[in-house]
Amino acid sequence: MAKVLVVDDAKFMRLTIRNILTNSNHTVIGEAENGKEAVALYRNHQPDLVTMDITMPEMNGIEAVREILNEFPKAKIIMCSAMGQQRLIVDAIEAGAKDFIVKPFDENRVLEAIKRVLG
Repeated sequence: MAKVLVVDDAKFMRLTIRNILTNSNHTVIGEAENGKEAVALYRNHQPDLVTMDITMPEMNGIEAVREILNEFPKAKIIMCSAMGQQRLIVDAIEAGAKDFIVKPFDENRVLEAIKRVLG
């Protein structure tokens, strides 16, 4: 299954995504709580997939997506956003994110997005 990097500034959200992933036999290779950590972990591990929160301290998810894709054009990133962040989702997709999932997470929607993005 896929090796996934989980990025969210909220520990509870990281835990929620980690549980959904591990219950479906994916491996969480790392967790980051801001965009800077996400870029560094991506460089070190080059995971199959990243789940990326949009609103985070230090470097937001959209900036992190741009930075990761600048170095790793084949990176597969799914954005995670709260309801009502449609404008940010559009920005994220334009930055190169492959899909998005909305919080609070629906397990089936998360798994569908992962399956679609990984092909």
